[in-house]
Amino acid sequence: MADTGSWPWLTIVGIGEDGPDGLSADSRAALARAQLVMGSARHLSLLGPLNGPAIEWPVPFADGIAQLLAQRGRRVVMLASGDPFWFGAGTSVTRLLAPGEWVAHPAPSTFTLAAARLGWPLQDIACLGLHAAPVGRLRPHLARGRRIVVLMRDGQTVGALARYLTAHGFGASALHVLEALGGPRERRRTLSADGFDLADVQHPVAVGIDVAGDGYALPSTSGLPDELFDHDGQITKRPIRALTLSALAPRPGEYLWDIGAGSGSIGIEWLLAHPANRACAIEADPGRAARARTNAVALGVDRLDIRTGAAPDALPDGPSPDVVFVGGGLSEALLQRLWARLPAGTRLVANAVTLESEALLAHWQGVRGGSLLRIELADCAPLGDRRGWRSRFPVVQWSVTL
Repeated sequence: MADTGSWPWLTIVGIGEDGPDGLSADSRAALARAQLVMGSARHLSLLGPLNGPAIEWPVPFADGIAQLLAQRGRRVVMLASGDPFWFGAGTSVTRLLAPGEWVAHPAPSTFTLAAARLGWPLQDIACLGLHAAPVGRLRPHLARGRRIVVLMRDGQTVGALARYLTAHGFGASALHVLEALGGPRERRRTLSADGFDLADVQHPVAVGIDVAGDGYALPSTSGLPDELFDHDGQITKRPIRALTLSALAPRPGEYLWDIGAGSGSIGIEWLLAHPANRACAIEADPGRAARARTNAVALGVDRLDIRTGAAPDALPDGPSPDVVFVGGGLSEALLQRLWARLPAGTRLVANAVTLESEALLAHWQGVRGGSLLRIELADCAPLGDRRGWRSRFPVVQWSVTL
């Protein structure tokens, strides 16, 4: 095994489009002492001739991680774009290493360079990596006057971005197409989304979006309009959903099980509450599960994990949730299974509409505590040539901490 000296065996070097000219002194020193350099074909070409051997990172990216880890004991430099820890490759590798095994020397990120070119305050704009993600992740950020910088995979995806904005009523948005920022090939062009006609956009590319138009902006509070969800009637309606989300009380980074998910509306709004939140939606009906998946993608939270199956048998393995919502499939067996499996401190909210489910919740609340809330709503409706109140089915909600 080769001696790595006093340095960690792995150095992650952020490289910009200006190649070696933009490298820090630390990055230059790491490359000078490296016994092996590993990076994509584009990154290796930016560096030019090297003093030692190099390995081209394979595609897909995950295939290269094992190759890199097999080099332990040598002094290795891994090349990454700009800042390796802002939508970069850094965490994909360092999460598998001990703290003393690696060091990183970042370069300015594409977001930093984009903000500098556009004169936008970086702390006030949304920064998204869409180079390996669906364009629908933009949806929660689309509101007139907002500014967004997105990383794109190539010129074709920039065209898809323009079409997406136009289809959602934001065709008047200005697109600042930023190619090869920081290098000799840097180019900036500005045009509207609905007038996009560029056929020669080159990788690497980012787009600054100055959002404009009359498209519908998603509210930032819970209780989205029912019309935003494709459903067959199996949906927690807007006012009940708002009260339910309030009872679930999502906190950053928490994990939800949404049992009897229907259209997926609860899990979707849970994820919209914070980008670090996670959710698993469990739905027995395959058609409804498919609709929930479609709704999640359309509303920008494609990370919703959807399982088809009936609880309690379909409860997922793995980490325990922080919060559980039971919107369908409520039964004695399910509550018994949840109580036996979940750790103390887990929050549980269950909604009941039928008399049988209501009686079950009343019994469990009497034994296990928590609070019961009866929600009764009425809508204004025609009554002959006048108007009156038409009552909805009441909902009984049980909230408890295990």
